[in-house]
Amino acid sequence: MILLGFMDDVLDVPWRVKLILPSFAALPLLMAYAGHTTIIIPKPLIPYVGLDVLDLGWIYKLYMGLLAVFCTNSINIHAGLNGLEVGQTVVISGAILIHNIMQIGASTDPEYKQAHAFSIYLVQPLLATSLALLAYNWYPSSVFVGDTYTYFAGMTMAVVGILGHYSETLLVFFLPQILNFLLSLPQLSGYVKCPRHRLPRFDPQTGLLTGTNDGTLVNFFLRLFGRKTEKSLCILLLVFQAIGCCFCFMLRWILTGWYK
Repeated sequence: MILLGFMDDVLDVPWRVKLILPSFAALPLLMAYAGHTTIIIPKPLIPYVGLDVLDLGWIYKLYMGLLAVFCTNSINIHAGLNGLEVGQTVVISGAILIHNIMQIGASTDPEYKQAHAFSIYLVQPLLATSLALLAYNWYPSSVFVGDTYTYFAGMTMAVVGILGHYSETLLVFFLPQILNFLLSLPQLSGYVKCPRHRLPRFDPQTGLLTGTNDGTLVNFFLRLFGRKTEKSLCILLLVFQAIGCCFCFMLRWILTGWYK
């Protein structure tokens, strides 16, 4: 994924290639996956389904492959501000670390604990290096990460969630990225013209950013909350990312009674 990110920075790789290559890169991950392919049916739906647990088989592995592609590209398209790419990685990886610690403390199953411990081993270096990088990437940035970092960070978090056996929870941690993807879908699909860079307009006289009509969460926030400086907009987006992660924890707590 680092090689793909570097190629994209240098050669401007088309979106079709960006979708295909991560799919092939995820194949060894899916082959190494030895966890379950089942989902627990919520209690209110058991009378209609007739099962407590439903084995999805290859459909579940297809979902994990699509998740790897989504995580890889979602960090890349939710970008364009100093500190945003690295900042969202710090927030999500921090939430992943907290989730793993909570699950290890709440479980008595050795295999379940081992899966979350392995996830911690992978996410800790990502969080630590991203925190150090954020000090240089924060506004005003002296280091720019480019696609090389975004692809690496996205795939790492996908691997962590899949091998840690909580890919569903990982997807909820990416709620802002899902919203950004939905806003971007008309342009990414070619229905609406998509420029090379969908960045907001900068006013040199006031130092403020103005949202454009491009379908990104960055421009949507500027249209919703008005013109802002790059630093304040980045902070607002990272707060929204943190709120999304907190919502994931709350959702898991609320839905616990539906499954157990």
